[in-house]
Amino acid sequence: MRATFLGHACFLIEAEGKKVIIDPFLSGNPQAAMKPEEVEVDAVLVTHGHGDHLGDAIDIAKATEALVVAPYELAVYCERRGVRAHPMQIGGARQFPFGWVKLTPAWHGSAVINDTIEYTGNPCGFVLRAGGKTLYHAGDTGLFGDMELIGKREKIDLACLPIGDNFVMGPEDAAYAVELLKPRMVVPMHYNTFELICQDPEEFAKLVGDKAKCRILRPGEGLDV
Repeated sequence: MRATFLGHACFLIEAEGKKVIIDPFLSGNPQAAMKPEEVEVDAVLVTHGHGDHLGDAIDIAKATEALVVAPYELAVYCERRGVRAHPMQIGGARQFPFGWVKLTPAWHGSAVINDTIEYTGNPCGFVLRAGGKTLYHAGDTGLFGDMELIGKREKIDLACLPIGDNFVMGPEDAAYAVELLKPRMVVPMHYNTFELICQDPEEFAKLVGDKAKCRILRPGEGLDV
């Protein structure tokens, strides 16, 4: 498995000839390392309906005929806009051609917000198994105790955790989440895109210490899991 950070909370995952993009906020993202029209994927995983996560998911799915995987209400929202979508809910898992996916809790909100607010169900995180490796993308979330349960049930090779504070965990809570999850590696995400979520990832790495191997990725950089 190879994971490439594309900015904010977006990752491109490649394993066994398949490609998956998670939370493809590319248009309007000052960090974005790729344009939506450059994306070629088999699936789009979306944690919740906020614009900095749903992002370009619908346009990418239309252009590539990729399958959108999302919580039920958000999947229906995407289907109504002309894409193939597979609805799931927290605690559910399914084997897809590109890998095994399970939805985990995330303490946050979820809505598409334009002139009106359209509720899009519970937010989630994802556990993705592909290429013999396990990735946990926490989505937008605060710290919660059941991260320990996720860590006990899954042997996590790579955890992608938000550290931006204000809307999600800050560095201290995210470092404590590493203690609960016990991943082999951790990558911080969801920071420095906007002023409200400015954080120092090096400080997060210091807080993580020897709990896991912390890799700070610049947009466009990747790692082999």
